[in-house]
Amino acid sequence: MRRRPQVPGCPLPQREGVDPVRLRLPGEGSWATVRDHLAERLAPGAAVVDAMLDRGEFVLADGAAVTRATPYEPGLFVWFHREPAPEEPVPFGIEVVYRDAHILVADKPHFLATTPRGSHITDTALARLRRELDLPQLGAAHRLDRLTAGLVLFTLRPEERGRYQTLFRDRRIHKEYEGVAPYRPELALPRTVQSRIEKEPGRLTAEEVPGEPNAVSHIELLAHRAGLGRYRLLPTTGRTHQLRVHMNALGIPLLGDPLYPEVAPADTPEDLGSPLQLLARTLEFTDPVTGGRHRFDSRRRLSAWSGAEYGTADGGTADGTEQPC
Repeated sequence: MRRRPQVPGCPLPQREGVDPVRLRLPGEGSWATVRDHLAERLAPGAAVVDAMLDRGEFVLADGAAVTRATPYEPGLFVWFHREPAPEEPVPFGIEVVYRDAHILVADKPHFLATTPRGSHITDTALARLRRELDLPQLGAAHRLDRLTAGLVLFTLRPEERGRYQTLFRDRRIHKEYEGVAPYRPELALPRTVQSRIEKEPGRLTAEEVPGEPNAVSHIELLAHRAGLGRYRLLPTTGRTHQLRVHMNALGIPLLGDPLYPEVAPADTPEDLGSPLQLLARTLEFTDPVTGGRHRFDSRRRLSAWSGAEYGTADGGTADGTEQPC
């Protein structure tokens, strides 16, 4: 069995709460220099790579800068910071629900990505919390979809992160979501939906396909009024867009969903006043490090459902609106 190469410590600091990119040069290839490989591999192209090399922005494990003449060496590790494109900031705050020596639980707003990815880099929940709380070692134990609001579990100690991630992998964490969607009186609820969901790389939507089920969701109706229903959604598994796909398959797509049942045109601007009506309401688990029992509940409210219907006994914003930073 081939052993993984030992990764040396990172020679670059974080930038705006974002870790540098680490590349390992392939074991096979005909490049004469590291520069030749980077120019071919990185999307910005040779001109951008050359400018970064001239500024000393690519470094080796010992912190030495890569130059245009640095010879190619298979297996070599190289670090650098991507230059992020300008980001439109999400004008909503993120609340810390709980923090101890091991974990931090945050209540994320709609439209804020959990971790740096794609075009969302510095204005993400992870980067914000690292900067605002001076917690450079903070890591995400799981990822919540950018359009979904609610609870996200982070870890404070890198060496413990894997133990919390296994809670999600091994289905040892109880998750409850809440959604607002059309009400169909003829739809028998509660019910458990099982199907096989696949999402192809590069495709915006996931879809149900024939085969052994890999996605299980329990769906309950909590209340209904004026043609809308408020639903409790309990996923047993964690496939991409699982709850959105299952609700759409039942003929009750979540309000504000730009992908299901139809993909919105690519040039459609996001309406921050009409978010996806999906909220990660509850996380409940036994702490794998301390052995303590945790239950956390989001204080956010879905704007399509009136605050009067929720009541305010458990706190939260009664009118269901997001609060700008």
